[in-house]
This record gives sequence, C-alpha cells and structure tokens, in this order.
Amino acid sequence: MPAHRTPYPFLKGHGTENDFVLLPDHDGTVHGDLDPARVRALCDRRAGIGGDGVLRVVRTAALDGGVAGPGSPAPGGSPEWFMDYRNADGSVSEMCGNGIRVFARHLVEEGLADPARPIPVATRDGVKTIRLEGDLVTVDMGPPALLGHTEVTVGATRWPARHVDMGNPHAVAFVDDLAPTGPVGALHEPPGHDPAVYPAGVNVEFVVRQGERHVAMRVHERGSGETRSCGTGACAVMVAAAEADGLGPADGAEYRVDLPGGTLTIAWTPQDRVLMTGPAVVVARGTTAL
Repeated sequence: MPAHRTPYPFLKGHGTENDFVLLPDHDGTVHGDLDPARVRALCDRRAGIGGDGVLRVVRTAALDGGVAGPGSPAPGGSPEWFMDYRNADGSVSEMCGNGIRVFARHLVEEGLADPARPIPVATRDGVKTIRLEGDLVTVDMGPPALLGHTEVTVGATRWPARHVDMGNPHAVAFVDDLAPTGPVGALHEPPGHDPAVYPAGVNVEFVVRQGERHVAMRVHERGSGETRSCGTGACAVMVAAAEADGLGPADGAEYRVDLPGGTLTIAWTPQDRVLMTGPAVVVARGTTAL
C-alpha cells in the first residue's frame, strides 16, 4: 500500500451476490469526488478488496453543489443521505438497485436510520424509499419507462430486445438458453447494441421463462461486466416480461426473478411503481490505503 495515503474505513456487502465496497464519508471530507483510479483499485478482485462497484455513503448537505454525474441533488434539497455509486471501472452510474438495499442495511446497522420507518435515499435517479422487514429489503424504484424495441448481439447471433429505463438503461432479450456454452456465451465482452439508442452504454439482460410469472436471467452490466445479480436489471426484466404477457401496472403483477446470485421479487403496482424486494447483507469491515 502507498505509504503516503492515510488509511480510511471501508465495508463490504452484497445483495444477491452483487457485491460492493462501501465508503463511509458522512461529511464529505474523506473522498470528495471519487477518483476513478481509486474505484478501480478498490474493486480489483486480485489486488484490491473486490466488488462490482463502490457505494460512497455521504450526507446530501455535505455535497459541494452536487456530485459529478447526471441528476446530482442540490445540498439541502434531498433526504439526509445520498448514494454516490460508481461502477467497477470507475464510471458514474445513475442507480444501483442491489446497491441501494445494501446502502440502507448499512445505515440501519450503524444507527443512522430507523428500520421501523421508511428510509429515503437520494440517488442520481432521484429519491428512492426503502423499507426493511427482517432479512428482506424493499425499494420503491419508481415508474419504469418503456422506450421501444431494439436488438442485441453476441457474436453472429442477434436477438430482439425491449428498451426499458429504470433510471439507467436496459436492453432485455428473451432467449432459449442461458448456458455459457450456448448462444449467449460467457459474456466476457459487452453484447453488441445500437450506439444511437444507448450512447452511454447499456445493461443487457438475457431472460428465459421458468413458469407463470417466473423468469431467470443473466446480465452484463456496463462498467462492470457480467455480475451475479442486477437489481435495476431484474426490474427491467419484470416489466418487459409483464408487457409480453399482456399485463400492465393496473394488473398489479408480481414476478419471481432468478439470478445467478439469488432471487428477487418484483412487483409493478397500479400506481405505476416498481417495487423490488430481496436480501442485503454487510459481510466485512476494515481499513485500507488503496
């Protein structure tokens, strides 16, 4: 570790094995605007702590006119806490569904939020409200946006895809087989997509039907690669599956979404809100000078 850098605290947590490094920076004096190189070092699974992204835990009042990136809140204009999320490659992301569940779990475990009350958290995609009930955490992800049809590719294989925005962009493709030995492959590289539709990149979900209102998926996340789970991706998949089944918000549909790292329950309410429910745990803490 570099001798010139003062060690600082970190935590490690995951939601359905989508894992994150958490950086407590309550008054905004430890990290400021996170250097992408530091994020990459923290997320490195061999030379760092390892994670799909970094969650900086900071009070909105401590932000210096907002945090770099789209949708940054103004100081005093948001809830007490802001989730400053970065992908593993150091890039800024608008939202992280599994990450915000871990974020809320951390606030409760540290006595920074009351688990008996809804917990509002500001993000680059606006304010999300979180509720805890035992091991499960439910997040109101807000309304989905169905933005048309596109396609994605892996090698020479093409699939039609549904463009769904859950605060960040998704392309949802229904396939026959999720096996790494099948057409979807190992997903070592980002699937091909239309850059005119997704100029800032896209999260791509491959989905198979498992039964009535039950699907399974794999996901390649922009900035992180294939991950064990993606919360916003599971929400996008549920909305695309419900639409394909002829259902909409008025039906109050609920789907089970299986991911390599676990299971999420996603509901689309008559109020046109998407509710995501799943586990979130903090598994370690320490200090680092990365």
